[in-house]
Amino acid sequence: MQITRNSLDTSAGPSDWFTGAVYIDTIAAPSTDWRIGAAAVHFTPGARTAWHTHPYGQTIWVTEGVGLCQREGGTIEVIRPGDRVFFEPGEEHWHGATRTRFMTHLAMLEVDESGNAAAWGDHVTDEEYAAAPSVEG
Repeated sequence: MQITRNSLDTSAGPSDWFTGAVYIDTIAAPSTDWRIGAAAVHFTPGARTAWHTHPYGQTIWVTEGVGLCQREGGTIEVIRPGDRVFFEPGEEHWHGATRTRFMTHLAMLEVDESGNAAAWGDHVTDEEYAAAPSVEG
């Protein structure tokens, strides 16, 4: 058995990447020998990512709360604990919490040969976010 003790502090999500308060706990960080990254991302109500893409795609797995996700040109989808979402390589998308609920997901991805995990775009506007379906429960 091998236990790796966490030595990394929870970090605040950068305002260039997120709207609202978001906190990130790194699980696995890419290195010269390892291209996989994973993190637990904690969104406060109303918080969300900016539009972005990933060179090799991204999988998110919701662990608690209620969230939203959308790919460019698609409808906003409600996501709940146990739901997995895979965003295709290069697919522009966003994800975050609903207006009234926290949401945490595990984010898993592979960085490219230069170590890039994502290409960040514009913030999701309040008008875009307001198009989300109402959420109960």
